[in-house]
Amino acid sequence: MNKKIIPSTPRTTVQAVFPDGKTYEGTRGTTIEAFVAAANLQTKAQITAVLMNGRLRELSYPLQQDATLVPVTINASDGSRIYRRSLSFLMIAAASELFPDRSISIQHSMPFGGYYCEMRPFNNVSAADLDKLRDRMRQLISDDLPITQIRIPLDEALQFFRDNGDHEKAELFAKRRKDYLTVYELNGTQDYFHGFMVPRTGYLSLFEIRPYNHGFILQFPRRQAPNILQAFTDEPRLAHVFQQYDEWLQIIGVPSVAALNEIVRNGRVQETILVAEALHQRQLTNISTAIATRRHEVRIVLISGPSSAGKTTFSKRLAIQLLAAGIRPVAIGMDNYFVDRRETPLDENGELDFETIEAVNIPLFRQHMRDLLDGKTITQPRFNFHTGTSEAGDPLKLESDEILIIEGIHGLNPRLVEGLSANALYRVFISAFTQLNLDKHNRVPTTDTRLLRRIVRDAAHRGYTAADTIGRWQSVRRGEKRHIFPNQHYADAFFNSALVYEMAALKPLAYPLLLQVEPGTRERIEANRLLAFLQWFDSISTDDLRYIASDSILREFVGGSTLRDYEPWK
Repeated sequence: MNKKIIPSTPRTTVQAVFPDGKTYEGTRGTTIEAFVAAANLQTKAQITAVLMNGRLRELSYPLQQDATLVPVTINASDGSRIYRRSLSFLMIAAASELFPDRSISIQHSMPFGGYYCEMRPFNNVSAADLDKLRDRMRQLISDDLPITQIRIPLDEALQFFRDNGDHEKAELFAKRRKDYLTVYELNGTQDYFHGFMVPRTGYLSLFEIRPYNHGFILQFPRRQAPNILQAFTDEPRLAHVFQQYDEWLQIIGVPSVAALNEIVRNGRVQETILVAEALHQRQLTNISTAIATRRHEVRIVLISGPSSAGKTTFSKRLAIQLLAAGIRPVAIGMDNYFVDRRETPLDENGELDFETIEAVNIPLFRQHMRDLLDGKTITQPRFNFHTGTSEAGDPLKLESDEILIIEGIHGLNPRLVEGLSANALYRVFISAFTQLNLDKHNRVPTTDTRLLRRIVRDAAHRGYTAADTIGRWQSVRRGEKRHIFPNQHYADAFFNSALVYEMAALKPLAYPLLLQVEPGTRERIEANRLLAFLQWFDSISTDDLRYIASDSILREFVGGSTLRDYEPWK
């Protein structure tokens, strides 16, 4: 013990250590933004936040103790969300100056990177209005104004929202346990947003405003290409899906999370569940009727969609509908058409890439489809996952009253069915296209719906922890963006598997799983975000869960599905 210990005075400075090992020292209370600026970090995308000792922090956060800071950029999920959220606030602040008698409602996302928005109470917005909005946003960016946090008493916040006609927020926060609310302020405009912001408007230079339908699109960079705006690609059928779901919410009487919570508290859950399931059944009936109407030409139904969309239950329910129409479904597993493992392509990390379409024996699949359509008998392949080789399987011949149902991530890829008659195909894209939002400025992302479904299902049926599922999620999302979403426009029909009540049903199952994620890990950052999100939903009681139909798509995740062991094509 030779080290000398001497009296000292408290240090008035703090140190920030960055991933390159460099350390910077500044006065206690200096913002993280200032430390990041001093470090002059060279990143491929703009920094919008940091991980401070493993916890996500805003750049405006004052550093009070020594810390390790890891930059979070737009090409990370958290960084991208912060950019989009801050840009939305910038738009709302600009619009509140220009159009004080109107309010902006953020409706849903667009696949190329953007939000579809509407100005209310008037349905249409003019090109001149959008030019003014864009110009004002750019001026606010040029002025580099601060975006600041303000903590206000809850009763004050509620009155503020009511006075400004934002009754959804007032209703949502009325049951808040804490006696204060943290809001953001930009150039005199105050609003609540669920999540962090960038510190100043100067961070938000990359955006565009373009007219669309009755409203407009606020376009932002996607995390895969964080420094550019992607080309505008219209998908009117996808827009129709969201519009249709919005109409359903009006039918059910649940335009917002606050309205759903009120239904849960007032004991009207049964009716909401039954109507939501009936609307699912209407979609199924429409799709099966479209197929049955063309029964003499449609011989192959291809189904695709992202993870936890409900593809398995949808396929079985569709098969049942077709059986009721006198059409016998026959299933082919696309996984059986994998090439031998030694021929499987490698990804950018040098690992086997089972998600690329080149992992499928495309020539064999096409030939088999042609043979079946010509009335020939094929010998189906059977992929041996233990040996990694393709083996001979059972023979198959498609009879006149039979139809193939094929489900897989490449189901809508045109390369898979190249050379086949388009009239013989019917393609369905399924996903949870959520339209229910926290309020008019805070969306419920479709990806969060699917992630929570998967967390609950993986824990119940696959033995995975929430941390396991969260850890794999980014890889799953990369695969979806590469192989599934780019082909959704080839679909003949879209099926929206979202159910208005499902967050209230998933919450009591997901919440304890998320709390078990180890603190201090990256998975815990995502778990904390989901926990904070779920706090706004009231839980459906265990007793009320019995109203969920036994063949509901949600049963695929919460358990109790009568279709789990049902194979209509055997």
